[in-house]
Amino acid sequence: TLIIVMSAISALLWRLKIIPVIVNALSILFKRPLNVGGPIGLGATSNVFLGQVEAPLLIKPYLASMTRHELLIIMTVGMSTIAGSVMVVYTTMLYPIYGAGLIGHFLSASLISVPAGIMYANMMLPSDVKTDFPDKKSNELYSSVMDAITQGTKNGLDIFLNVIAMLIVVMALVFLANSILSLLPPLLGNPVTLELLLGYLFAPLAWFMGIPWEESIVAGQLLGVKTALNEFVAYLYLADTDTYQLTDRSQLIMLYALCGFANFSSVGILLSGLSAMIPERRMDLISVSGKALWGALLASCLTGFMVGVL
Repeated sequence: TLIIVMSAISALLWRLKIIPVIVNALSILFKRPLNVGGPIGLGATSNVFLGQVEAPLLIKPYLASMTRHELLIIMTVGMSTIAGSVMVVYTTMLYPIYGAGLIGHFLSASLISVPAGIMYANMMLPSDVKTDFPDKKSNELYSSVMDAITQGTKNGLDIFLNVIAMLIVVMALVFLANSILSLLPPLLGNPVTLELLLGYLFAPLAWFMGIPWEESIVAGQLLGVKTALNEFVAYLYLADTDTYQLTDRSQLIMLYALCGFANFSSVGILLSGLSAMIPERRMDLISVSGKALWGALLASCLTGFMVGVL
């Protein structure tokens, strides 16, 4: 329902000429440090508090004219962070392990991941081309306040239905893949699953973040669970200290590294949500979706690396 509400609010803010003012201000703020324009800056930074589909709704009129590189930035940053609405859930879940101050950790992780996501997007699809976004006149988009609310609600409902359908399909495909892999012989005494295979793949990445090698397999499995399923399940596993035994330092690193929407389901959610907003750019979105996933995963791991260094 948040998608529907945010769609209506975004349309209303456009009609009231509030978002164009914010975009112009962010253009000045982010031009030098991040080398991005106002719409990109607004779409990226709003991910600290909004979800990966809700944030692009704020800049929906700009999306169609963005380059593939700029769309990659929006998608990468969207999967590098978590929404403010789920921070409360994760705080409640992990309070017995980390105690007070969890909200601060989650906010710090998301704030660090925004420039990290932009950096990895620039590395994966280098481009010096910056779109010269024309001033969007709100009166051309919506004829009245009521028209803005009505169209925003309708568009939000379309996006919401697309997201739910894609989420169901992706989760079903992961379950199907695990069912097929379960037919294989156990690997080191463990049933073969997509999460387990990704865990061994990510073990060197966990070690690079500063986790001791003897704990890197466990940490890699948590990253694998996050990528194959989602960060919610990964945090549930992290809270299971009897099974996933990590030192306090490694637990803190993983708290930051798991703080992001970088998983297969999120790719489907972003593709369905953004395709509903800009159907004419669907093939461009598909072409950069894989890069966005890995860029977002690396951005989240970079925040864990920074904690490990400190």
